[in-house]
Amino acid sequence: MTPLRPAFLLAASLLFGPVPAMAQPADGTPHYGARLEGFTYPFPTQDFALNSQQQALSMGYMDIRPERPNGRSIVLLHGKNFCGATWEATIIALRDQGWRVIAPDQIGFCRSSKPEGYQFSLHQLAANTNALLHSLGIERAVVMGHSMGGMLAARYALTYPDETEALVMVNPIGLEDWEAEGVPYQTVDQWHAGERKTTAEGIRNYQRSTYYAGHWEPRYDRWVNMLAGMYAGPGREAVMWNQALTSDMVFTQPVVKDFPRIRVPTLLLIGEKDNTAIGKAAAPPEVRQRIGNYAELGPRTAKAIPNARLVRFPELGHSPQIQEPERFHEALLRELPSLK
Repeated sequence: MTPLRPAFLLAASLLFGPVPAMAQPADGTPHYGARLEGFTYPFPTQDFALNSQQQALSMGYMDIRPERPNGRSIVLLHGKNFCGATWEATIIALRDQGWRVIAPDQIGFCRSSKPEGYQFSLHQLAANTNALLHSLGIERAVVMGHSMGGMLAARYALTYPDETEALVMVNPIGLEDWEAEGVPYQTVDQWHAGERKTTAEGIRNYQRSTYYAGHWEPRYDRWVNMLAGMYAGPGREAVMWNQALTSDMVFTQPVVKDFPRIRVPTLLLIGEKDNTAIGKAAAPPEVRQRIGNYAELGPRTAKAIPNARLVRFPELGHSPQIQEPERFHEALLRELPSLK
C-alpha cells in the first residue's frame, strides 16, 4: 500500500491464517498492521481481488461452510468500529444450523485495503459485496448487518432486491437523519482530527456506555484491542484517514428516507439501551438528548419498512449479539426460517 504523504494527511472522534503478533507497548495495547496483521481471526480468511475506482484493491473475508448445509447463505456486514471477526459467535450459531456464512471486511476496514483516495459510498460498498458474492457463486442470500453494516445491508437490499432473500438489521445506525435533526456537519478534516485522539481507554469507555449499556466483562477487551491495535500500529495513518472518510459517508448518506421502498422480508433486532448517533458530541444539548433513542427508533423503523418484524431487547445496548449472545441467537434462529 502506498504510504500517505504528510501534506495529504495535514489536509485531512471516535464514533465509531494468523501472522506473528507484533510488539506491544507498556500499556498493553497491541500494535496491529493497517490490514489487521497480527490479529487472529476466528476462521481462515481469504482475499477477494477487485478493481474499483481505477485501483486494485483487496477485500478480506471468511467463508464458513457447514457440515450439513440447509441450502441457504447469509452474508454478515460489520459496523464501523467492528470487523468480520466480531461476528464470531453469530457465525458459529448459524453454521451449526446449516447456514453457509460469508463475513467480509469492507474496503477501508480491518483486513481489507485502505485506499489513500476513494469515494466511499454505501452504494459502492454494496457493489463490492455483491461482486464478492458473485465470485463465490452465491446468487441469493440473506443480508444481515450490524451498526453501519445495518445501513449497508439496507442499501444492498434496495439495490439488489432480487438477490436479497431477506434483510436482517441489528441495531443499525442511520435510523434517523442526524443532520436534519440538528447535528452540525463536520468536514473530513474535522473527523480526521477526532480520529487522531483515539486511545484504547477512550474506545473502552465508549463501548461500555453504548455497546453494553454501562456493563463490562473482560471478554469485551478482545474487541477493544482489535480496534485500538490498528490505531496504535505502523499503519495508523491509513487507518485514521479511512475512518474519517467513512465517517463522512455515514453522516451524509442516510437511508431512513428509503425504508418504505424496501420490498424484502425484514427483521429488526434492537437493543433498546443503545444511544448511538453519529456526531452527537458536537450537537447542541437539546439535540443530544433527543437523538439516538433506540427504544423509539426501533418501532418507528419497523412501521416504516413494509413486511418488517421487530424483536426488542429492552435492557441491552448497541451490540446485543456480543452482550448476550445466547439470548440473541435464540431469537435470530427462531425468526430466520420465516424470512422467505
